This record gives sequence, structure tokens and C-alpha cells, in this order.
Amino acid sequence: MCFRRSVLRLQVTTTQTIRNYVEVTKPPIVFLLVFTSFATMIVAWRETLQPLTPALLVAGIAAITASSAGCDTLTSYVDRDIDAIMHRTKHRPIPSGRITPKKALVWGLFLAALGLAVAYWINPLSFVWIALGVLDNVVVYSLLLKRRSSLNIILGGVSGGLPVMFGWIAVTNGVSLLPVLMAALVVLWIPGHIWSLAIFTKDDYTRANVPMLPVVTKLKTALRCIVSTIVMMIPFSLWIYFAGHFGVIYLAVAIFFGAWVLYINLKLFFHPNNDLAYKAFKVSSPYLFALFFAMIIDSLVRAAL
Repeated sequence: MCFRRSVLRLQVTTTQTIRNYVEVTKPPIVFLLVFTSFATMIVAWRETLQPLTPALLVAGIAAITASSAGCDTLTSYVDRDIDAIMHRTKHRPIPSGRITPKKALVWGLFLAALGLAVAYWINPLSFVWIALGVLDNVVVYSLLLKRRSSLNIILGGVSGGLPVMFGWIAVTNGVSLLPVLMAALVVLWIPGHIWSLAIFTKDDYTRANVPMLPVVTKLKTALRCIVSTIVMMIPFSLWIYFAGHFGVIYLAVAIFFGAWVLYINLKLFFHPNNDLAYKAFKVSSPYLFALFFAMIIDSLVRAAL
């Protein structure tokens, strides 16, 4: 009986430890980045007719998953003091004590190195884009700008578009207009996503002394910036339609979800309140997912015709 209890206790401890190491990588963020990269690989295969073998697809997903998870773990390590202050983040694995900072640092470095190694195996250019993503996210955004400038998410958000560039180059070993537009769409999406959350959690960012735009400027100014990024983002989504020779599936999704996101953000602009700011934040991820999912479906349908 005692032996069985010990085994069960060990199983619970092991399961919880695994969950902690997964949680510190911020899985929702990783999923969205990996999905945009996966979608781009499908689009690149359909657009260029380059072979997309199962081995390449698995390697590409493994590289972007490991590197994204590594980046998020490393930024969790860098931001551990901020996370401990903010109500929204104080229960994360590091500030809550479920993972020590040293172990998180080692875990993050291992994952980032693994992602870089797999990317280099695919081709050297893939390695370059992954390395630039790690550099921008961990060094430029988290270490240099997050605590110093309201431009943090503008310059640091570039890394959000680099999984797209990686996905394209992993398949084609080259660059063209279409992946640049797709990456730009993600980069333009990031500020509104983060700033709407910053409006909702303004007290948290103020308490932690993080100069997110809604904290250091007037609310109306921040809202103008959010709407401006949305207004720029929608034409890019339509430019992708023409540059990528997509069909009616992608076009319909881009128009519908673009109008939906614009409506909510305009409503927030004219009637600013925390509930609408949170709603704008929550609808932004489904918007990006829907567009890249439509790219996949559109590509597969057209490839089957």
C-alpha cells in the first residue's frame, strides 16, 4: 500500500512538473506562431510547386515550435520580476515558484538551441530567420525595449512575422513578395493585440512600470494608434489575396473577419471601456488564425482542382 502511494505521488509530481515546463513556454502564443508558419509552408508548396515532404513538414514544425517555446521561456525568465508584480501574470511558473529561474533559463536556452539546430538542418537561410526571431524577441524586445520605450512592441513585434518567413524559406530556400506580405500582416496585427490588452490591464503595467503605449499616453492617442494598425492590416490582407492568387475562400474570410475586427475596434475608439478593450484583445487571435486557416484551405482546394 505504501509503495502504491509512493508511485502515485511520483506520478502526480512528474505530471505537474511536465505541465510547469510546458506552461512556462506560453503554449497559446507558440501555437499561433507555429500555425502561421505551418500555413505558410502549405502556401509555399502550392504557390511554387516545390516538394513538401513529410520529413520537411515535421522538421519545420519542430524547429519553429522549439524556437518559439524557447523564446517565450527566455522572456519569462527576463520578465520574472515584472510577472511577480502584475496580477495577470503572478501565477505563472517562475513567479509562483513552480520553476526556479535557473531551470527556466536552461530550459529556454535548450529549446532555442534545438530550434536553431533543426532549422540549420533544413537550410542555412531557415537558420538565419529563426536566429533573427530569437534576437528580436529576447534581446530587442524583452531585454532592451520593454522597460524603456513605448516603441517596445513596434520593434519587438517584428519577431512575430519571422515564423512566416521561416516557413516559406524552409520550403523554397528563397524569398518573394507573398511571404513578406504575410509576415507584414502578422507584424501589423501584434500592436493592436497587445495594446488592447494593455488598456484592459493598464493598472498592472503601471504598477510594474512597463511603458506600454496606453500607459504613457492619452487613451485616445493609444486608440488612434490601434485603429491605425487595423486600417493598415486589412489592405495587407487583401493584397495577399492578389499576390498569392487565392480564391474566394480566402477573400471571403479576409473581408468578413477584417470587417468584424474593424467594427469592434472602432466601437472601442468611440466608446472606450475595459470590456470593449478585452473584447478587442480576444477577437484579435481568432482573426489571425482564421486568415491563415483560410490560406491553407484555399491552397489545398486549388491544388486538388
